[in-house]
Amino acid sequence: MPINDALGNLADALSFAFSMFWEILWALILGFALSAVVQAVVSKSEMTRLLPDDSPRSLAVASGLGAASSSCSYAAVALARSLFRKGADFTSAMAFEFASTNLVIELGIILAVLMGWQFTLAEFVGGPLMIVFLAVLFAVFLTPELVASARRQTEKGLLGVMEGHAEMDMSVSEGSLLQRIFSARGFTSISHYFVMDWLSIWRDIALGLLIAGAMAAWVPDSFWQDFFLTSHPTLATIWGPLIGPVVAVVSFVCSIGNVPLAAVLWNGGISFGGVVSFIFADLIVLPILNIYRKYYGLRMTAFLFVTFFTTMVAAGLVVDLVFDVLGLIPNERAAKVEEASITLNYKSFLNGIFLVVAAILVVRFFLTGGPAMVRMMNQPAEAGAAHHSPK
Repeated sequence: MPINDALGNLADALSFAFSMFWEILWALILGFALSAVVQAVVSKSEMTRLLPDDSPRSLAVASGLGAASSSCSYAAVALARSLFRKGADFTSAMAFEFASTNLVIELGIILAVLMGWQFTLAEFVGGPLMIVFLAVLFAVFLTPELVASARRQTEKGLLGVMEGHAEMDMSVSEGSLLQRIFSARGFTSISHYFVMDWLSIWRDIALGLLIAGAMAAWVPDSFWQDFFLTSHPTLATIWGPLIGPVVAVVSFVCSIGNVPLAAVLWNGGISFGGVVSFIFADLIVLPILNIYRKYYGLRMTAFLFVTFFTTMVAAGLVVDLVFDVLGLIPNERAAKVEEASITLNYKSFLNGIFLVVAAILVVRFFLTGGPAMVRMMNQPAEAGAAHHSPK
């Protein structure tokens, strides 16, 4: 390939990546800001006490706490392990982990911006379904011996990623909700959660945008149409949820960083349920499977992979069938994947406003000891837990 063609292809990929970034920038800032507010007023200290078993009540509480404790995939996995080590039920800890990455504000916002409100609705329908399926599988196949073996492995204290960030509790509990949010300590806590969430996930977002940009620029539509069996609608409905998690596993992209790639796959022809299962598969990408191995051992890692994969496929299939019956699947594949262009429109206006919001939070972060806490983000949970309350 001539060097000019190679440079042109690279420029096209970067242009697509930047375009998607500009499209979702305001939504990313809004999502992380709302997530930071929730984390600032919801304490982690009571979570273990609230998850004593795998009853429907505990699973519902775990799902709510997970959605409130919005995390990147790595931090969610680390926090779920921490809850389990402190006595929480294993099934409830895994339900918490699922909700912490798949039932969160920022994911829904980005899905709506890039792909449409139907995908946001699918997230909040499919996420609880996935947790129900997981609970059933665990009730049938998870043995006390396997749980005991996993608990022994966790006591070894092997490190994964984002240990300190997952454990830090900077929530404010005094006063009414509004007093907690608008107090000096609340503002500081919000700024710290906002910046540290960004630091924990920016690599996934950047990688997801670059991979999506490369695929949008370099992979022809005909390849995706053949790969996703678009000429066989019935087979495509089944194939999409099956292959979606596989693509996620090998792409290494997790958390909301996989949404830009999901947009490319949707435009390329993957089924609606395939998009759902792909997005939900952030908890079985290869780096996280390796963390499970350290946390729980090989047997439990294999068990988690099989059960997680099964629930993701099942949730994708059910959502596809239900949304099809209700006429909620978009007729056009028009996810926002286009070459870069910045114009003075509502999108640029929103980006400007939320960049100012981000700047205010970042300044507050630096003025209140934030950098010192960042240095603890990848330290063991016990070390990170020593820093609870910013001033």
